[in-house]
Amino acid sequence: MNMPAKPVGPPLRNQPAPGELLLGERSAPARVLVVDDDENNLLAIRTVLEDLAEVVTASSGDEALRQLLRHEFAVILLDVYMPGMDGYEVAGIIRGREQSRRIPIVFLSAVNKESAHLLRGYAMGAVDYVFKPVEPVVLRSKVSVFVDLFVMRREIERKALQERELLDANLKANAERLRVERELRIAEQRQAAIIDSLPLVLYRETIEAEERVPYEVSGNFATVTGYDPAVLGETPTLWRDRLHPDDRDRIIADRAAQHAAGNGVVLEYRWQCADGGYRHFLDQAVLLRDADGRAMEYAGSLLDVSDRKDLENKLIQAQKMDAIGQLTGGIAHDFNNLLAAVLGGLALIEKRATLSDDHRRILDMTRRAAEQGSELVGRLLAFARKQTLEPAPVDLALLAEAACDLLTHTLGGLVTCDWHIADDVWCAYADEAQLELALMNLIINARDAMAEGGTITVTTANRTIGPDEQPGLAPGDYVGLIVSDHGPGMAPDILERVLEPFFTTKPTGKGTGLGLSMVYGFVEQSGGAIRIDSRVDEGTKVTMWLPRAERPSEATKADETQAPAPETPPLRILLVDDHAAVRATTAALLQDSGHEIVEAADGGKALKLLAAKQAFDLLITDYAMPNVSGAEVIAGSRKMRPTLPAIMITGYADPAALPATRRVTLLAKPFTPAQMGEAIQKALTRGAAALG
Repeated sequence: MNMPAKPVGPPLRNQPAPGELLLGERSAPARVLVVDDDENNLLAIRTVLEDLAEVVTASSGDEALRQLLRHEFAVILLDVYMPGMDGYEVAGIIRGREQSRRIPIVFLSAVNKESAHLLRGYAMGAVDYVFKPVEPVVLRSKVSVFVDLFVMRREIERKALQERELLDANLKANAERLRVERELRIAEQRQAAIIDSLPLVLYRETIEAEERVPYEVSGNFATVTGYDPAVLGETPTLWRDRLHPDDRDRIIADRAAQHAAGNGVVLEYRWQCADGGYRHFLDQAVLLRDADGRAMEYAGSLLDVSDRKDLENKLIQAQKMDAIGQLTGGIAHDFNNLLAAVLGGLALIEKRATLSDDHRRILDMTRRAAEQGSELVGRLLAFARKQTLEPAPVDLALLAEAACDLLTHTLGGLVTCDWHIADDVWCAYADEAQLELALMNLIINARDAMAEGGTITVTTANRTIGPDEQPGLAPGDYVGLIVSDHGPGMAPDILERVLEPFFTTKPTGKGTGLGLSMVYGFVEQSGGAIRIDSRVDEGTKVTMWLPRAERPSEATKADETQAPAPETPPLRILLVDDHAAVRATTAALLQDSGHEIVEAADGGKALKLLAAKQAFDLLITDYAMPNVSGAEVIAGSRKMRPTLPAIMITGYADPAALPATRRVTLLAKPFTPAQMGEAIQKALTRGAAALG
């Protein structure tokens, strides 16, 4: 009785390439493919072999080939005679495919036991013949050999695959380790290069040592300190001995306290390097502990922060000087108002009263004192950088010649001035009168520093400043005027304060303390910088760096002759000033010159008078007034009377704060009647030009 073959095996899929085991096939049992068109034979063979391997049956050559696409087989039992495609043809196809050509084929045959037929089977790829009727013992014996060979081959392939995967994993791990090591070396080299480029020392030291002797030092120890690291072991007290005397007790006490607290260490101090100079160090260390929390050692860094400290000190000094400058400028403004009233009142007394010789002498003494006060205020404004400057190209050779003539009888017989003005020195761009005054101040200071006599040297220098090359100077070309003396010099604490107004090292009554302050303010306002180098017992050198200018033309050098100013006709003038005394004296001076004066005590009242369409020939206004400033008064008048001439009177001459117009004449307090007359004439001339 024939029985239908039961379907076996997983769904259809591609056969693996030679030598490749698919993951599912690797763990599946060995399979035997039995191909026969007789279902009884299939059932009988399945029964005989099913305990040896998984038996897959096929009733035709086509079905056998489909099974070969689905599974891998240990052996194929192939019937020779089948309808359609016989066993020889199926064997030829199996042997023709790369994926199945190595599977052993055992032919099943009931006839044709002749040698010719057997040779044909072997030629088609058969490895053996089994003749029907099949002897179960013989069949099992033959098939078991192929199944065992298949299982062993698959195990060998599995182990080979595992070894290959393990080898690949090892190679990948080694490659990753090499990559990590290479990156680590690159990172270490980069870190070492960064450390070598920094003013930094790294160290490790024990917590029990009484003296600071690190047992490991790296970084730029020799560059930072000037010492070889070996000196630490040779001189255990080096760190303590080289501390600045002013810092030593404090730093030792702070370090002991931080150690006792069981925390890290953060110290900042001055330390004397091998060259004898002191550097500022930031000393930071962390306390390393073991797994049980017990303190083991300190690991720290020593950073040279001298440049940062210098910048901090310069910033503090600049902020201090700016604060003093603002205060000084405000004081100067108030003094100018007072002096304007005093000098204006003296001019009125002199003009209106008949004075005896004694009274006139007293009046002259009073005026001279007020004028000296005005000069003092001018120096304060110079320090505050709020004076009015008229910069122009200055030939330093001509300036030196003029200053030399003025100083001939000033220096005295014990002090001489040695001038070295280079032939190729550039022209400076500055206010020539103020520069001459600044130079004379420096030379007189140098003279006073050499009480026993000596030589003052004045030299020049050209210099081009690059980006960040010198603090306080923008990139560009500069001219240096250098004044040097061989006096006693100044200590660092004195040098820090020498530019402050009213600070002086001279005995009481021998100086105002405004000379260097004026020079500092003038140079800063001119866009330059001042540098003072001084050492005790070695002398002082002061350098004024000023912006470079083109060489002045001959027309600029020649003296200009001015035609006498024409007489001013009587005018109707609007006078605006919030200071009653200054307003009264100014009005009286103008009235004495024949002018009609309308007074306004503040800017708001002045604008109301202008809005009332009153006819005025000239506007004279103070600059600094509450609520409405003089600049706002002039701006308002321009809207109502665009061509109205205007004069700005100010005791706080800050050019940056003045209105940006060419038709405003500036008159600084205190002023004389003649200066007022010149300002009126100039304002009227500008007004006429505007009308034209």
